[in-house]
Formats: sequence, C-alpha cells, structure tokens
Amino acid sequence: MNWPAITAVARFSLLVTTVEAPVGLVMLAIIGVMVATFVAYVARWQSATLLEARRNARELQAQKILAERAETSRFIELQELIHSEFARLDGRLTEVQGVMEREIQSGGNAVVATIAELDDRLQRSRDAGPA
Repeated sequence: MNWPAITAVARFSLLVTTVEAPVGLVMLAIIGVMVATFVAYVARWQSATLLEARRNARELQAQKILAERAETSRFIELQELIHSEFARLDGRLTEVQGVMEREIQSGGNAVVATIAELDDRLQRSRDAGPA
C-alpha cells in the first residue's frame, strides 16, 4: 500500500471553511457515511417488509376465520335442510302407510264379504237340496 499517500495531509474546502485532514481519514469518513446510509436504508426496508408481512398475516387470518364461519354456516344450513326433508319424508311415509292400511283393511273386508256371500250361496244351495 501507499501509506504516505493515504496519511498525507490535504486541504479540503467545505464551502464555508477549509479543513486540513489526512486523505485516508476523509475517505474512511465518506465510506463510513455511505455504509451508515446503506444500513439505515436496509433496516427501514426490512422493517417495512416485516410490517407488510404482519399485516398480510392478519388479513389472511381474518379471511381464514371468515371462510371457516361461512363453511360452518353452510354445514348448518345443509343439516337443517336434511332434517326438514327427513321430517317431510317421514310425514309422507306415515300418510302413505295410513292409506295402505286403510286399503288393506278395505280389501280384507271385501274378501270377507265375498267369502260370506259365497258361503251363504253354498248354504242355500245345500238347504234347497237337489231339486
């Protein structure tokens, strides 16, 4: 390295004043300011990114909760619909069962009446004897 050039004192004009300082120290100060600026920029950018990620996570959680509530609501509606349909079908089945029981009873009564009539005819024909 060229230490004598880096440690050499030079005159720097700062618009309102003139300063004499080693060139290496001035370069080191400029690099330090640049690094500090870069670190501040990266820190600000990272904090903004983290805040945005947290905001997105909260929104995502809220949307997830909304979706779960909607799904639960749909399941409840479906359950209520199924229960009402089963109740309606049970009522219809009971009605059809009652109609069938009446029809069977009516048919049974008709069969009994027919058998009784045939029995009466048979009895009358036996009582009348061979003519």
